[in-house]
Amino acid sequence: MNANNVADFFSFYWFSPDTFRSFEWENLWALHLLWFVPLLFTLRKFIKFLKNPVLELSLPGSISQSNPWTYLRLIPGLFFLLGTLMLIIALARPQRTNERVEQYTEGIDIMIVLDISESMDLQDFEPNRLEAAKETAIDFINGRFGDRIGMVIFSGEAYSLAPLTTDYALLTDLVKDISFNMMDAKGTAIGSALAAGTNRMRESESKSKVMILLSDGENNAGNVDPIFAAQLAAALDIKIYTIAVGKDGMVPYGVDFFGRPQMIESYLDESTLREIAEIGGGRFYRASDDNALEKIFDEIDNLEKAEIIESRYKETVDYYRSYLFWGILLFLSWLGLKSTFFNNFLLD
Repeated sequence: MNANNVADFFSFYWFSPDTFRSFEWENLWALHLLWFVPLLFTLRKFIKFLKNPVLELSLPGSISQSNPWTYLRLIPGLFFLLGTLMLIIALARPQRTNERVEQYTEGIDIMIVLDISESMDLQDFEPNRLEAAKETAIDFINGRFGDRIGMVIFSGEAYSLAPLTTDYALLTDLVKDISFNMMDAKGTAIGSALAAGTNRMRESESKSKVMILLSDGENNAGNVDPIFAAQLAAALDIKIYTIAVGKDGMVPYGVDFFGRPQMIESYLDESTLREIAEIGGGRFYRASDDNALEKIFDEIDNLEKAEIIESRYKETVDYYRSYLFWGILLFLSWLGLKSTFFNNFLLD
């Protein structure tokens, strides 16, 4: 409801308790003047009594006690009291504010490069390295806002699983379906994987481009040198984070005939991954268990935040006019009635 036409002024909507609760008050201090209204009314009656002493009349008691017309003398004073209340409310300037917030983000382009070679089946992570990496990657994807994310998988060769996209539901489903039998070529082609990720991002116009490489082995396949691939990515302003997944030494892998865990030796080439991260201007991380891998992704998530730009639009509508209208109307009514028989009907 608004107060843009005269008909709206006469609505009892303005006197509803819910209406008053919905208001904000520009001059909240003015509402404290309401405490002075009874005092003002009493003072006015006292002054009137001093200026106009009442003539004592002898009338039958039944006239003053049982005749309802004697109460008409209270109407002008009531109009004066209500008019004063309305003017105080108008002075407090009741209003409502409608604040609208618009957010948009200059998203980051992120390419996740995931090793799916046979060594990722080792079980120093639960249930194995690949499944732990997949679960953590999914949490990372679903925690982003407005970023385009893509996926490259690799073993002895590299394969672009998903282009840069904001369809996180589709990307999550693709990650869940990653398995060891998606590629026939054996080995770990880190250089080819970096080149494939760089190729996917080379036409990106984003101000921030990030590649996250997860691997547990040394480069022993493919026809692209990983250092050269890292330099190529850096030339295209792509920041590279590398995560070495797994432990060195004896790690569990499957069970023997009696159900006991089998142990095999694992070796991880940190030096190449460290050099790739240094060339790419990112960081190298070593993840030795599920919790460490999760913390690494959380840290990358905090480091690579999209810039969220927020615009606020605040619209304020005043409603004092309705109460000012009623205040003036009631004062005019009081002025019209105070000199009539209403104000002089059997005064005490």
